[in-house]
Amino acid sequence: MNRYLLLVICCSCMAIGCHAQQKKKAYKVTKQPVVLTADDLFMQAENYLKGEKGYPKDTVKAFGLYKKAAEKGHANAQYEYGQCYYLGRGTKINDEEAVIWFRKAAEQGHPAAQYELGCCFYNGDGTWKDYEKAVYWYRKSAEQGYSDAQLNLGVCYGNGHSVSKDKSQAIFWYRKAAEQGNAKAQFNMGLYFYNGWGVSQDYSMAVYWYRKSAERGLADAQLNLGVCYADGHGVPKDVSQAVYWYRKAAEQGNAKAQFNMGLYYVKGWGVSQDYSMAVYWYRKSAEQGNAGAQLNLGNCYYYGTGVEKDLDEAKKWWISAAQQENAQAIRNLYNLLGIKWYK
Repeated sequence: MNRYLLLVICCSCMAIGCHAQQKKKAYKVTKQPVVLTADDLFMQAENYLKGEKGYPKDTVKAFGLYKKAAEKGHANAQYEYGQCYYLGRGTKINDEEAVIWFRKAAEQGHPAAQYELGCCFYNGDGTWKDYEKAVYWYRKSAEQGYSDAQLNLGVCYGNGHSVSKDKSQAIFWYRKAAEQGNAKAQFNMGLYFYNGWGVSQDYSMAVYWYRKSAERGLADAQLNLGVCYADGHGVPKDVSQAVYWYRKAAEQGNAKAQFNMGLYYVKGWGVSQDYSMAVYWYRKSAEQGNAGAQLNLGNCYYYGTGVEKDLDEAKKWWISAAQQENAQAIRNLYNLLGIKWYK
């Protein structure tokens, strides 16, 4: 009897076990594929673009992911997808496609896309040149506080592109951008105060804005700040400071600053007189087409100043300057050829 009961109990247990396994199998859940949101796709694209958060840098993958997010209406992705086409990032450059996607993002209120679309219309990139549309999109972006758009809207008012020429409005927008640290706008503020455009002429304010821009590394501002120190405009006259700022600009390739460096080395202003250094800087500037530097480099070769005398080289550089209607270079060539100069 006991053996029979044990057998029944064991069989029952086995039966319960089998039923449980069948039940488990019947209710097994099938895994669904993960659907990435537009935000997920955009963040993955950003990581591939920058090679961050454990992702390898891969612009092609970034491009594909931006596309997927952009097609879902993600404004940031639409902007970045447009940038991929505009810059050739992960794909071939296609200005027309860039404009399409900048517009999609711009119409959603994306300030950077509005600015880029304005630039496309201003320059005729991927679309026809249309200053009116450029101003429209620059204004949309500028009113959202985008500094590059504020700068460009100021340029449109300064030049009268699709709006009435208005220096006061130009400086209004330049100031907005300048106060956000936009170096080009700060330079323009300096220029407007220096010349009295749209504001009362004020050399001290010009120096204030030139310095702001120069300290951010803008070569034109460094040059103009050097000029202010050289002439004593808005600051005490200081040739050493003039040289300091000219050198900053010259080392960035600014041709006018390079010419000034050559001149200061010839004269020994703020530096020890050094004709070979003068030739060095004149050549840098002359090779960029600065007529004054071409004339002076020609003079150095003619007289053997800081360089071995070479009439052929002198003639070559005078011709380059003369082609830009430099009167002294033309006069030098006439004298070199033994022809009287009547003008």
